[in-house]
Amino acid sequence: MIKSTVLYTGEIDDLEVAAEELFSQAAGFEFKDNSLAIIFMDAETEYSELYEMLKEKWTFPIVAVTTIGILTGNEGYSSTGISIMLLTSSDSRFSVGMTDALSVENYHEKIKEAYERIEKDLDGEEVKLVLTYGAKAPLMAGDDIVNAVDALGKNVKVYGAFAADMFNYKLYRVALNDKIAADAQVFILISGNLDPKFLSVKSLSGKANFSYEVTEANQNIVFKLGSGTFIEALEKAGLSSDKDMVAGEFIQTPFVTVLERPGGMRVETLRNLTYLNHENGSGMFIGGMEEGSSLELGLINRDDVKTTVTKAFDDIFEWLGTEGKDCGTLICNSCTARFLVLGNNGVLEAETYQGRIPEGVSLMGMYSYGEFCPVGDDKWCNLFHNSTFTILCF
Repeated sequence: MIKSTVLYTGEIDDLEVAAEELFSQAAGFEFKDNSLAIIFMDAETEYSELYEMLKEKWTFPIVAVTTIGILTGNEGYSSTGISIMLLTSSDSRFSVGMTDALSVENYHEKIKEAYERIEKDLDGEEVKLVLTYGAKAPLMAGDDIVNAVDALGKNVKVYGAFAADMFNYKLYRVALNDKIAADAQVFILISGNLDPKFLSVKSLSGKANFSYEVTEANQNIVFKLGSGTFIEALEKAGLSSDKDMVAGEFIQTPFVTVLERPGGMRVETLRNLTYLNHENGSGMFIGGMEEGSSLELGLINRDDVKTTVTKAFDDIFEWLGTEGKDCGTLICNSCTARFLVLGNNGVLEAETYQGRIPEGVSLMGMYSYGEFCPVGDDKWCNLFHNSTFTILCF
């Protein structure tokens, strides 16, 4: 069984003070044979300086990810600061590594190299869960990460998120110990005694009068919908923009697509539009789009965001009280698109679990630029999400 605890400090300027606070909170935590630290931190945090202090007491792997907002069990929502989840176990093992710099051309090769290198440290033990955090390389679709893992044929579930910053798109990064990158992926392979549970919720209040078939696409770029260009379809619906960068304009209207997965599984997921190319009429998304898939326009509002997350935690807490009595860890990832719909007020999602977490259960979460979470039960697939709230319980 994996034990965990969550530490938090609001101090990001004086990192000596921050480290003292974090170490003090960890004083009563009993470390077992195998341990790991996962950090969610403000993008302004000088991580290199912080790591030099943490490694003096913690010799186990430390993974760090930048975010625009932090969720913890005690504090609820925090707009800044440093949170750390400590994980430890005697009957589970953590094997951790980071890829080299990723690009559209090399990600399959680099992820395969890193995964196989990390897997060797488990000495043949079955991987029960892959946790992954990354800093998305330019032009890559989020689907590229889970597709590359799936291509290895390991049939393992993948959970995690992309790093975020305050929509600066220059400060986000991921780190493993002293290595920091803005275009790499950290993988945590976990073996041993765990049976993870996953839950993801979309918060659509409805759909607009916009429905097409994707007739020409490449990765995350859609060139044609039906017989016309992507931008022509937007114009017909009165939704076009003269701008190139349009993420903010479409934040409350994510696109809804249905993807075909192996075995005939059809999965509905959300995709955020980020860029319009007015020369060729295309639109670029954070997630991938498949030719032949459907594309609709969804609507999100604040009330529905809170309602759906409340229901998600209702389900998780009910499960913890019956079947999941051995689970003591909750990790959450929520999309920055939801963060903006909430009016930069992540407290509304945090309110759905505050005061309700069972004793002995730790919770830590972050707002991300895209989420990795499996969907389905007996029949399942790994999926990259936008505008989605995801929960991992183990």
